[in-house]
Amino acid sequence: MDSIYILTDTEISKRIGLRLREMRLRQDFTQQQLALETQTSVSTVKKIESGNIGSFESLLRIMRVLGALDVFQTLMTEPELSPNEYYELQQQLKVKERKRATQRREQMRYNNNVQSEW
Repeated sequence: MDSIYILTDTEISKRIGLRLREMRLRQDFTQQQLALETQTSVSTVKKIESGNIGSFESLLRIMRVLGALDVFQTLMTEPELSPNEYYELQQQLKVKERKRATQRREQMRYNNNVQSEW
């Protein structure tokens, strides 16, 4: 397979359409049946299979019925933090933590003790 990055958008669309057509045929769907299942028109199914993907929503519907949504799984999961990103996040959280006014309390105790001795 060619690297997807060297293909044009049109070529990628055509390959996606071809794969969806192959999937539809393997699952023994007619274009009419697939259109009915996906609540789209037959012309939409034909256009997508020819690589003319005009509506992402229609593409998703067809992919859902054909069981091909797995290709989007990596886009749907949250990326894990790298060790450096985790460290930086921890450092940011430490800065945001509220610090107690221990010096002020100690000063107040000292002042109270001094005044009570008088």
